[in-house]
Amino acid sequence: MNDSDESRRLTSRSIRSFVLRQGRMSPAQSRYLEHMMPRVGIDYAPSTIDPGAVFGREAPVVVEIGFGMGAATAEIARSRPDEDFIGIEVHAPGVGNLCKLIAEQQIGNLRIVQHDAVEVLRDMIAPSTLAGVHVYFPDPWPKKRHHKRRLVQPALVRLMAERLAPGGYLHCATDWQDYAEQMLAVLAAEPLLENTVEGFAPRPEFRPLTKFEARGIRLGHGVWDLLFRRRA
Repeated sequence: MNDSDESRRLTSRSIRSFVLRQGRMSPAQSRYLEHMMPRVGIDYAPSTIDPGAVFGREAPVVVEIGFGMGAATAEIARSRPDEDFIGIEVHAPGVGNLCKLIAEQQIGNLRIVQHDAVEVLRDMIAPSTLAGVHVYFPDPWPKKRHHKRRLVQPALVRLMAERLAPGGYLHCATDWQDYAEQMLAVLAAEPLLENTVEGFAPRPEFRPLTKFEARGIRLGHGVWDLLFRRRA
C-alpha cells in the first residue's frame, strides 16, 4: 500500500475499528455526562486545538485512545499531575463514567473528546506535539474476517507517530496474543518509531493493573505491553 492509499484510507474511514452500541447508562453516568461534559469535554472540530488554552497551562500532553470506562485513565492522570491528558472514546456510558470519576476525584488535568479517534488525531492534534499516546486493550476483533477492523494498523500507527514529539512514546497493551504479535509487527515496521526494548515490554508502573487483568493473570492469561518511542 503506497502513501496515497494510506492517506485515503484515513480520510475515508470506510472501515472503522468500533461499532456504535447504544449501551445502557446508569442514572449517575447519564447525570455526570450531562453536567460534566460542558466543563471537561472538547468538542470535535476540524481544526487544531491549543492545549495551553484547553488546560490553562503549558505541560506535556498524552492522548489515550479508547479509554473504556475510564478507571485506568483517571488513575494515570491523578498519578501524573504535571502532565495533561486527553481521553478519546465514542461510547456514552464510558464517557459518563469518566466524567463521574473526574468530578468525584477532582481531576483537573484530564479532558474528554467523544468522537472517532482517527479524526481527532488527524484534525485536532498538531504534528510533533504529544508526549505520549496510550492504546490499552482495544477491541481484538478475534474472527479472522474482522481483523481488518482492528485499530492498530499501519495507517493509524503512522498518524500516531507523526503526532508524537521526538522522544515521545506510544504504549499499547492487549490480552490477545495474536493481536499482540500483529501490533509488534506493525509498530516495528513504522520507520518513525523505535522499540524501547527487544520485543514486548514489561508493564510500565504507570499503567494500572485492572481488576479484569489481574483476574486473567491469576487464571494464566497473558497480557502483552508494547512501548515504542518516536525517533529523534
